[in-house]
Amino acid sequence: MTRRPLLASACLFTGLLLTASACATLGLEHPPTARQALPTVQESSSGTSSNPAAAPGLTEAQAHAALITDTDLGPPWTPTRGAATWRDGLLKATTPTAECQKLLDRLYADEVLGGPARAVVALDDPHSEAQLRYQLTDRSPAQADRALAWLETLPEKCAQFAAKAPDDTVLEVTVAELPLPEVGDVRQGLRVTLTDWNTDDAEPLVLAVDVAAVRVGQDTFALTNGGLNDVPNEATQAAVQLGVQRLTEVRKQGRVEI
Repeated sequence: MTRRPLLASACLFTGLLLTASACATLGLEHPPTARQALPTVQESSSGTSSNPAAAPGLTEAQAHAALITDTDLGPPWTPTRGAATWRDGLLKATTPTAECQKLLDRLYADEVLGGPARAVVALDDPHSEAQLRYQLTDRSPAQADRALAWLETLPEKCAQFAAKAPDDTVLEVTVAELPLPEVGDVRQGLRVTLTDWNTDDAEPLVLAVDVAAVRVGQDTFALTNGGLNDVPNEATQAAVQLGVQRLTEVRKQGRVEI
């Protein structure tokens, strides 16, 4: 069955809660602000509680149906052609600080919240050479909340540190808070930047990675959006909103089918 692109259907989903101009901000040409919000599951489920303990787990088919796609985000995003070249060259770095090493390890392993993904999709932006990896986790709500709380501490614990790349190049790493749309029940965003100042070019080599994780009732998704020198943050913001909407739609369809 063909999916309707979510950037367009989001306006129908929000109804009177968003004006026409606010709906326009969901397009990638006009990135949504951190304060722009779609309803949470509790607000959009016709009175059904979003208590995590009250909802059954997603089936495998539902988990894959809840993934966002290149069609949802629209051009220039396409299905991935493979792992980004900068993953091994920069993300596979080491640092003596335990909490910061844990962050680097999880970014490299694509396990932001710990544990393997239940369903995952990777998308490429061939123009900027960015890669967006989106996954539904198998974490319980309690496990997800603990992981989200850990992410929240990193802008302070790992605000700036040095790491060594596999070729022994010393990288300057910074971790900052990344505002996200106020959707879902619990959310956390980070901007991680790795800078190599020791290049032959006049400009340093910079890898920027947006990190976002959101719990929606019993379900939790995480995404990374990384690219050299810059990263399309509007895609991160849109993917967060689309992820919440996709989960809401899948949960709603599941209740209708029961």
